Amino acid sequence: MRTEQLEYITAVTRLGSLRRAAEELRLSQPALSETVRNLERELGVDLLERKRSGATMSTSGRELLPHILGVLEAVDRLRSAAGEQHRISRMVRVGTVNAATVPLLIPVVREFRAAHPVTQVEVVAAQQTDIHRGLLEGGFDLGLVNHLAGDDMPAEFESTELLRGRPMVCVRPDSPLAARAAVTVADLLTEPLIAMRTGYVMHRFLHRLLAGRDASFAYSTDGAEMGKLMVAEGLGATVLPDFSVLGDPLERRGAITCRPIAGDTTRVLLMLRRRKAESVPQAAHDLHEAFIRRSRLHGPHTGPSDPLTGPSVDYT
Repeated sequence: MRTEQLEYITAVTRLGSLRRAAEELRLSQPALSETVRNLERELGVDLLERKRSGATMSTSGRELLPHILGVLEAVDRLRSAAGEQHRISRMVRVGTVNAATVPLLIPVVREFRAAHPVTQVEVVAAQQTDIHRGLLEGGFDLGLVNHLAGDDMPAEFESTELLRGRPMVCVRPDSPLAARAAVTVADLLTEPLIAMRTGYVMHRFLHRLLAGRDASFAYSTDGAEMGKLMVAEGLGATVLPDFSVLGDPLERRGAITCRPIAGDTTRVLLMLRRRKAESVPQAAHDLHEAFIRRSRLHGPHTGPSDPLTGPSVDYT
């Protein structure tokens, strides 16, 4: 016995005609008639009385109808419960370039888990390009990426600005560059540089800043977190958005510090991205909203967040 057999017999009863039921169910009339007869043979009773004027429920069918409806209602409850369980317990995957991990990502994940204790949040460090591909292919629900102000927004995503900062030179406090109020490009040329690998916005920014000058690129790495660790261990200097350095545990402990770049007015935006879709899983929607709420704590905000302008954080 299959659920659709019970659904078909109730459709025939409701419409009083195999033909009309077949039209509503988008089946051929012979196929519907054969499905009903298979159910009758399985139950050992004639559920319908077939006449030229149409099909009506037989006496046996009327006696069994409450049980048929009860089974269908139970199936609906099962499907609803399964859908709710999936909604509650599914994994939410966030791709991140490791920007604003301490001021934004960690507090948001903590808040979300308090409200969704059985939902697993998987945070994956990845390059910008990989995050975009993962969003398009369904591998990520949300993406946290850097974006340079003035660049075009990718049309295939819904983008919300969370934070706005500026590029900073991240060094150890005992570095000669730490003694300067601002670091010039010429200063950078004297230091071993730790660059983000190709695929990160900060890789593109640094190369644009240096404009072909002969810099000492000593290392390249994935993501701000490894870059900061390498700086703390004395391997060189790196360039990161201020919201990825200020408040970081390494910065609070005095292992790293940062200085602005002299003459540079670039603004780096931390963007929250998701694929444009008609429906979004509830857990992913709730995490998306948690990111927006948290971002509003970092700067003045009036009215709903605009997907392209959003709240601003300026560490000046």
